Amino acid sequence: MPHQPICQVVHLGTIDYRRCWDLQVKLANAVHDGEEPNTLLLLEHPLVYTRGRLSRPEQILLTPEQLAELGAQVYEVDRGGLATFHGPGQLVAYPVVNLREWGGPVKYIRTLERIIIGALADFGIKAGLVQGLTGVWVDNAKIAAIGVKISRGVAYHGLAINVNTDLSYFDYIIPCGISDRPMTSLAKHLGEGVDLEMVRYSLAYHFGQGMAFRMVEAERISTSTDYLPASSR
Repeated sequence: MPHQPICQVVHLGTIDYRRCWDLQVKLANAVHDGEEPNTLLLLEHPLVYTRGRLSRPEQILLTPEQLAELGAQVYEVDRGGLATFHGPGQLVAYPVVNLREWGGPVKYIRTLERIIIGALADFGIKAGLVQGLTGVWVDNAKIAAIGVKISRGVAYHGLAINVNTDLSYFDYIIPCGISDRPMTSLAKHLGEGVDLEMVRYSLAYHFGQGMAFRMVEAERISTSTDYLPASSR
C-alpha cells in the first residue's frame, strides 16, 4: 500500500487576519524544512477586506473613513486573486502544504475547487465551475473563493466558503474583480442557518480525499511559540 502523507487539522476559532498571516508564513517555513507536517488551518476572521497581488485600489468601494466607521481593515496580501471579504459565518481554510512532489499550481487550484464542490454536495448543494473564473459557483452566484501563494514549493493562503456569511459586506467591494455576478452562501441557498462545525468536518474530509492525505486532528502547532489553540483562549 503506498505511503499516505499526513496532514494535521488545526482549528483556530476566530483569529485576527494579520496574526494568522504571520502564522502561515512561519508554518510554511516549518513545512518546507520538515519541522511540521502538511497542515490545514480552519478558522473565521473578524471583518476584514484583503487585496491580492493583481488587485487595484478601486476594487474597494469605500473611503478609509467609511472603512473605519464599518470597523473593517484592509490588507494588501501576497496571494493570488483580487479583492475579497472575510468575516463571521464564513469558513476560511488555509492549507499549508508541500507541493514539490504533489503537483503544480494549476492542479492544486483545480483540486481545491473539487474539494469544495464535494463538501457542498454533503449539504445537498449542487455546485460547479464557471469557465475562465476561479472559485466555486451555485447557479450564477459565487459561494467560495480561492487565492493561494506558493513559495519554495509550499502553498499557503487558501479558500473561503460563505456559510452563514452576511453577504451585504460584499456590496462594498468588487469581489474577485467580478461585478456582474452575485455572491451567495449555504444559508441563503438552503434558506436556513448551517452548522459551521459540520462544514468544517466535511471540508477536512474532502481535503484529505482530494489531496490523498491522511488527516489527523492536532491541538496545536508545535513550532509556533505564539499560537494558542482556540480551546485554550
